[in-house]
Amino acid sequence: MSLDLAHYCVFGNPIHHSKSPLIHAMFAKQTAQSMDYQANLVPLDGFAASVQQFMNAGGKGANVTVPFKLEAYALSDQLSARAAMAGAVNTLTFSDGAIVGDNTDGIGLVCDITKNAATPIRGRRVLLLGAGGAARGALLPLLEEQPASLMIANRTLSKALDLVQLAVSSDGSKCQIEAKTWEQLDSSFDLIINATSASLQSEVPPIPASVFASPCLAYDMMYADTQTSFNRYAQQYGAATRDGLGMLIEQAAEAFFIWRGIRPDTKPVFDYFRSKEGA
Repeated sequence: MSLDLAHYCVFGNPIHHSKSPLIHAMFAKQTAQSMDYQANLVPLDGFAASVQQFMNAGGKGANVTVPFKLEAYALSDQLSARAAMAGAVNTLTFSDGAIVGDNTDGIGLVCDITKNAATPIRGRRVLLLGAGGAARGALLPLLEEQPASLMIANRTLSKALDLVQLAVSSDGSKCQIEAKTWEQLDSSFDLIINATSASLQSEVPPIPASVFASPCLAYDMMYADTQTSFNRYAQQYGAATRDGLGMLIEQAAEAFFIWRGIRPDTKPVFDYFRSKEGA
């Protein structure tokens, strides 16, 4: 590694599709930071060894993507509050031989909704679909926005109830937090966040059309070159829609801020990737 550059990377398997190297290169150029960021393909049984090797070579920090976020959590010597609640880590900082773990996914989601989509969360009725890692990572940042209510809906009620208990134990705003199955949903919401992976299989969680208030923002954490199946479904019932590209870029910006102490402008990066999709 060059001593003239601060070195960062993203660990994952697979990793060839990752937009992170280009996103961080654009951030670095925009903010005049002397840094290098590479994609690092990790053997499925070699995450801890790869992290240690990168640290030993002088690496300053790293992002972590599937399937290593739980291993990154276990490997961290220190955890941020949001990483502790998420039970997963996507951002590592190496400091004096210690590994500090953070999770920027939820703050990336909230920032994209409130800043880029100009949709307030405070005082709104929020429906969170899913009870897996993506939903868990979104909990604390969503609660910090102080919604009027948060409904967690999942195919399996017990998993949704587990998230409710986690949310109640950490919520200072004391908003109304409930859990239901898809079929039990019987009210409308101002903001609906799809934290399931259904769109990857071109599927939609079996939720009733009555959940879409007018107006309403339907947000799919997944993103693709074309509109996701969830967002197509939501549009049929009058919802405004947004996919997870902005979340990806905003969570990267948060990691960049953690590492470099400067917050990049995400709009030109978002516009670049959106224009490439339409090319």
